[in-house]
Amino acid sequence: MEVFGSLNLKLSNGFKKIGPTAFTLIGYFLSFYLVSIVLKTLPLGLVYATWSGAGTILTAMVGVILFKEKLNSKGVIGIALLIVGLVILNTAK
Repeated sequence: MEVFGSLNLKLSNGFKKIGPTAFTLIGYFLSFYLVSIVLKTLPLGLVYATWSGAGTILTAMVGVILFKEKLNSKGVIGIALLIVGLVILNTAK
């Protein structure tokens, strides 16, 4: 939902288009709501790191695929480091 909200934020053209603006608000609202549910059972650090890291990775991929944004070698390395960090964090005991 966070990635959906971010995608529509781009499409809203600075909140000038009503449809994407509404989808932005819905996406972010649902994202926060769902995270609040997960936080009932999982630790804040784990949830927030996973949510923000996965959101960053997926949003960058959406930008590349849908908006033809360029991703240089430093961007690829950054995404790879995020993935490695998320795997380590989520497999740590």
